[in-house]
Amino acid sequence: MDHPVWRLLDELEHTLRQAELWQSTPVPVEALRSTQPFCCDTLRFEQWLQFVFVVKMRALLQSGTALPANMAIAPMAEVSLAQHPQLAVLLNVLQRLDLAVSE
Repeated sequence: MDHPVWRLLDELEHTLRQAELWQSTPVPVEALRSTQPFCCDTLRFEQWLQFVFVVKMRALLQSGTALPANMAIAPMAEVSLAQHPQLAVLLNVLQRLDLAVSE
């Protein structure tokens, strides 16, 4: 798919893999049923990015459904991944995603 957000999602996946934050084993299905923002009670932020955010955004793009307005994921990354050595690279991708989706 040739959509700017799709390319940014691919870049996010690549960046998470490079930062060793992409996990090869799925999370338990129960963890995905959280009603908390970012599934903060059941998942680490990077797990939420991988198993919820990327999956849902790709599904929205494939179906042609409108993307969420005024998305702001980068601030959560600043807090959740503050100590990660790849924070700057991750923030760069997430800030561009926030901007692309909110336009």
